[in-house]
Amino acid sequence: MGNVMKIDKQYVDWIRELKNKIRSVQLKAAVQVNVAMLNFYWELGADIVKKQETSLWGEKLIDKLSHDLMDEFPDMKGFSRRNLMYIQKWYLFYSRDAKLVQQAVALITQIPWGHNLAIINKSRSSKEAIFYVQKTIANGWSRAVLAHHIEKNLFKGQGKALTNFKATLPSPQSDLARQTLKDPYNFDFLTLREKHDERDLEDALMTHMTKFLIELGSGFSFIGRQYRINIGGEEYTIDLLFYHVRLHCYVVVELKAVKFKPEFAGKLNFYVSAVDGILKTAQDNPTVGMLICKSKNKTVVEYALKDVNKPIGISEYRITQSLPKELALSLPSIEAIEAELEEGD
Repeated sequence: MGNVMKIDKQYVDWIRELKNKIRSVQLKAAVQVNVAMLNFYWELGADIVKKQETSLWGEKLIDKLSHDLMDEFPDMKGFSRRNLMYIQKWYLFYSRDAKLVQQAVALITQIPWGHNLAIINKSRSSKEAIFYVQKTIANGWSRAVLAHHIEKNLFKGQGKALTNFKATLPSPQSDLARQTLKDPYNFDFLTLREKHDERDLEDALMTHMTKFLIELGSGFSFIGRQYRINIGGEEYTIDLLFYHVRLHCYVVVELKAVKFKPEFAGKLNFYVSAVDGILKTAQDNPTVGMLICKSKNKTVVEYALKDVNKPIGISEYRITQSLPKELALSLPSIEAIEAELEEGD
């Protein structure tokens, strides 16, 4: 009986390993097929452009080409007139920048065709497009996540937060940390009153945690809200605590629904020091502080961070979909709801 059980366990372990190998082979095969197809699309795009310039067909070339290819390969969807137009557009988009062509081809063939179309349809330049291609490869973004970051203009916002990272973190961690933060953060997935406080903002972000994590960017792992730390017998609470798996450090996030004030930096510096002293281990990099406020004065922020010895970044958040004032006034407050519930008891 014991031998049978041992054999069964060996078989289970073996079949599990075998299944993983098959999945790995399937994935590699899919990637190779994608690369081969996109390299073919690139060559086809170049041929279309060249033929249009030299043949009598001109713009009608694509119509005839689509008809002939679909007639020969009826089961292939890539030869529709619409897709051939996209292939031409895709080739022209990158080929106009001679300095980027070689780099572009090496990168764009690594992501799916649908991702490529989303990028060229929304990007204003090949430089911006390459940025999104690289991010997609590095983070394994789905098309929906990619579209979100393009829509929220990550290209312009990433790395734009005001920080003291260069003075407080060693290289290359300082560069990676700077690229991790962005400014502004777009919280359009929230619906808040125009005059909201930190509690309203925090509650809303917790309700939409998945979208909040997408907006923060890859690598953030949520640890806790109103995270309690005991210092010298006194209890303090951190608004939000994260761990960043690529920076290998804790990230303390403080929310402010008002314009930045210099004292905010001092308080955040205190929290970062506390996390370094209480939670950080020898394997962790220095904790990073992140303040997200409603607005800021660049000069005031720079002076506030000048002599702060912990790594801190300051960003704004934007919400364009606020509740109309009339509607907000008609909604009951949390206190009113709680009072009504108490009366019911």
